[in-house]
Amino acid sequence: MRIPQLDLVAQYKSIKKEIDEAILKVLEKGEFILGEEVRALEESIANFVGVKHAIGVASGTDALLLSLMAIGVKGGDEVITTPFTFFATAGSIARLGARPVFVDIELDTYTTDPNKLEDLLNKSYNPRMKAVIPVHLYGQCADMDPIIELAKKYNLKVIEDAAQSIGATYKGKQSGSLGDIGCFSFFPSKNLGAYGDGGMVVTNDDELAEKIRILRVHGSKPKYYHSMVGINSRLDEIQAAILNVKFKYLPNWIEQKREKVVFYNKLFQEKLLNNVVVPYEALYNYHTYHQYTIRVKGDRDELQDYLKERGIGTGVYYPLPLHLQKCFENLGYKIGDFPISERASKEVLSLPIYPELKESKQIEVVERIKKFFEKEVR
Repeated sequence: MRIPQLDLVAQYKSIKKEIDEAILKVLEKGEFILGEEVRALEESIANFVGVKHAIGVASGTDALLLSLMAIGVKGGDEVITTPFTFFATAGSIARLGARPVFVDIELDTYTTDPNKLEDLLNKSYNPRMKAVIPVHLYGQCADMDPIIELAKKYNLKVIEDAAQSIGATYKGKQSGSLGDIGCFSFFPSKNLGAYGDGGMVVTNDDELAEKIRILRVHGSKPKYYHSMVGINSRLDEIQAAILNVKFKYLPNWIEQKREKVVFYNKLFQEKLLNNVVVPYEALYNYHTYHQYTIRVKGDRDELQDYLKERGIGTGVYYPLPLHLQKCFENLGYKIGDFPISERASKEVLSLPIYPELKESKQIEVVERIKKFFEKEVR
């Protein structure tokens, strides 16, 4: 790609010496699982988010799964979330034999619509409902105050899917610190990304934290003595060492991305607002722009193909809402049940965004999109 959607090589080159030294230090020490690098990262993340506990795990998916296990979700239970998210959000619910219950999103933020959540609970609440998982999509928090108020009213736990939103804030509070549990992903493409999989669970609840620490090592404490059935989900030392280096740069990288967003928005304002909708940042939010996601007024897929042919990388997150996925046919949902999620899935397109992206490349991206729509008009 002449303009990739994300350039992790450029990022690595900018901090290569520190990364290489951190990896070598782990190799020379010979401690590879849940060692001092993991403990240092857990402490840094806990302090950054403003919570008492941070527990390193093998992936963002496992962070969700372990959180659900820790609150006691089991077969026959129900957990509420959005259908417009990565599969792991609902997949983790289903893996425990529980039923995902979906509620639609707001079109401007792509996050859980509190009014739709209230409608669902007023009409369909039952004692099997154990939790709600709002998803902070693309780097922006859901409107958490009304969600938390509803959860308290109906005695539901709140698990934040903050996989895409580390560093984002809601009314001045860090993503992950707002509910009972927060779940982060360190997948390489994230604003704080490892060089493989990794995740973190954060909470202020001492009992839940201890349970998650035990569950991530097969449910054992002490070693080889199992009080519960857990899983193998441990953040390794090499990934933690890499993340400890990158964590220092996170606030600056986010600010650099926000500067790119301002420039993109200016370009679209000048040229293309009749053809695209630029990302919306709610007044109560600090958006970290894990993705710069526009909505396309027209044939999104044709535009994506057009850009690809011209060397411009893009992504569609996500092309088919979860309620319409084949594996969830048994849930009984159908086309039209969540019209905002379905509309978003047909219109969203994520453009190149990373700290090293040059303004000249942003201009080229927008010019190419402009030419596409001029071609369409002719």
